[in-house]
Amino acid sequence: MKFLHAMIRVRDIKKSLEFYENILGLKPSRTLELEDSKLHYLTDGNIEIELTENFEIPENGYENGSAFGHFAFECDDLDAFGKRLDNAGLKYLWEPFFLEQINTRIAFLNDPDGNEIELIEKRS
Repeated sequence: MKFLHAMIRVRDIKKSLEFYENILGLKPSRTLELEDSKLHYLTDGNIEIELTENFEIPENGYENGSAFGHFAFECDDLDAFGKRLDNAGLKYLWEPFFLEQINTRIAFLNDPDGNEIELIEKRS
């Protein structure tokens, strides 16, 4: 069995595509239009995320249940990534910190819909 993708429903597809492409560096791989939604797939060549643009969005947006935690991405340099966030007018949710148990630095941020994303600095 092989993991294929994770799907996220988004309120504003333009903001979400901008975030996942320009901030996280994912590339569009394909788009599929259905009767009630448009699916936007993005990839880094290994993983894929499906951003679902429903044509009818609940007035208050979408709510994540208490079971969902975060997505995790490997990052070459959290300090350089922080500068990219600053240039985009964004901030870390949790600034980079050293997690002794795994001997690495991690940080957290939110996407435009409030989904948490963990960044794990690539180990040398």
